[in-house]
Amino acid sequence: MIVTRYWKVDQGIGTEIGMELAEAARLLQIGETVAFPTETVYGLGADATNTAAVEGIFTAKGRPSDNPLIVHIADVEQLSSLILSDCVTADHRRLMEVFWPGPLTIVLPVKTGGISSLVTAGLKTVGVRIPDHPVALQLLREAGLPIAAPSANSSGRPSPTLASHVKDDLNGRIGGIVDGGATGVGVESTVIEIAAGELYILRPGGITSEQLQSALPAVRIHEPEREEVQDSDTPRAPGMKYTHYAPKGFMHIVQGENTKAVAEWIQNDINAAKIRGESTGILTFEERASRYHADLVIVCGSLSQPETIAQDLYAALRQFDQRGIQYIAAEGCPETGIGLAIMNRLRKAAGHRLVRV
Repeated sequence: MIVTRYWKVDQGIGTEIGMELAEAARLLQIGETVAFPTETVYGLGADATNTAAVEGIFTAKGRPSDNPLIVHIADVEQLSSLILSDCVTADHRRLMEVFWPGPLTIVLPVKTGGISSLVTAGLKTVGVRIPDHPVALQLLREAGLPIAAPSANSSGRPSPTLASHVKDDLNGRIGGIVDGGATGVGVESTVIEIAAGELYILRPGGITSEQLQSALPAVRIHEPEREEVQDSDTPRAPGMKYTHYAPKGFMHIVQGENTKAVAEWIQNDINAAKIRGESTGILTFEERASRYHADLVIVCGSLSQPETIAQDLYAALRQFDQRGIQYIAAEGCPETGIGLAIMNRLRKAAGHRLVRV
């Protein structure tokens, strides 16, 4: 078992934080894995140019090696060592200008030899972003390396939004954990690719389709398909393949226009599970929580402020596991704005089991 180092740091930047992060940066420089906070979720980082270091990510997470990783950089200047610069268009530059630092990953043609082929899963492209978090940015600057970093959780589990979530999953399996407090957005970055002058959202996330359209009003935007890619396909971006974010209990989503009908269906479903002897849980929102009775009813943000749902989602899914809940009914939310990313994660967590009422 690896001895996992632990550093508690503030999100403010100062000399003391720099000294703390210097130790974490040194671990990255010598090929170790370090978990750190971003504005989306905690990431598990390793030197993207070092194949042995990247292997450490896959080993620690139990992550399939055909699932590509996102590379995190501290500034745009680092791009030239990673990607084919002549493929960067005016539209790419506009997105970088508007959304970096921030929860937007841009897929670009990779430069041969620029990073380990394990990062790209054999693809000719790589997803890159600059995180909008002071601790992440200082760690990247201290390390002076492009850092490959998927979410810092065991593969398939809900992503971590607290350092304690990382410790639960990966303590003793990684080099270190930088605790910078709770993350902000709560779901991973939006992954996009531009092809033939059109923008494709490969994974919805912290930047919405509406925000992208506002930045590029003349560009046609394609939202992602609702279904997963087939197992035989190579995913073009992280999170497009396999079941993700899943609690240990059985979970399905219930969605419909008539909120009363949805509530009645869920409560009847939960009552039936109780009769079968299963422990029960309901995932709902502030506006609807009073309608439900189960062993555990979790309020996951407010429909009037969907960003709060995103912030609470993964922690809520982990709570079901902490209480040993065996049967879970989750309410769906409207798929507009960040709701698209929320429902994308819920579908994956539920294994695409969705009931329409």
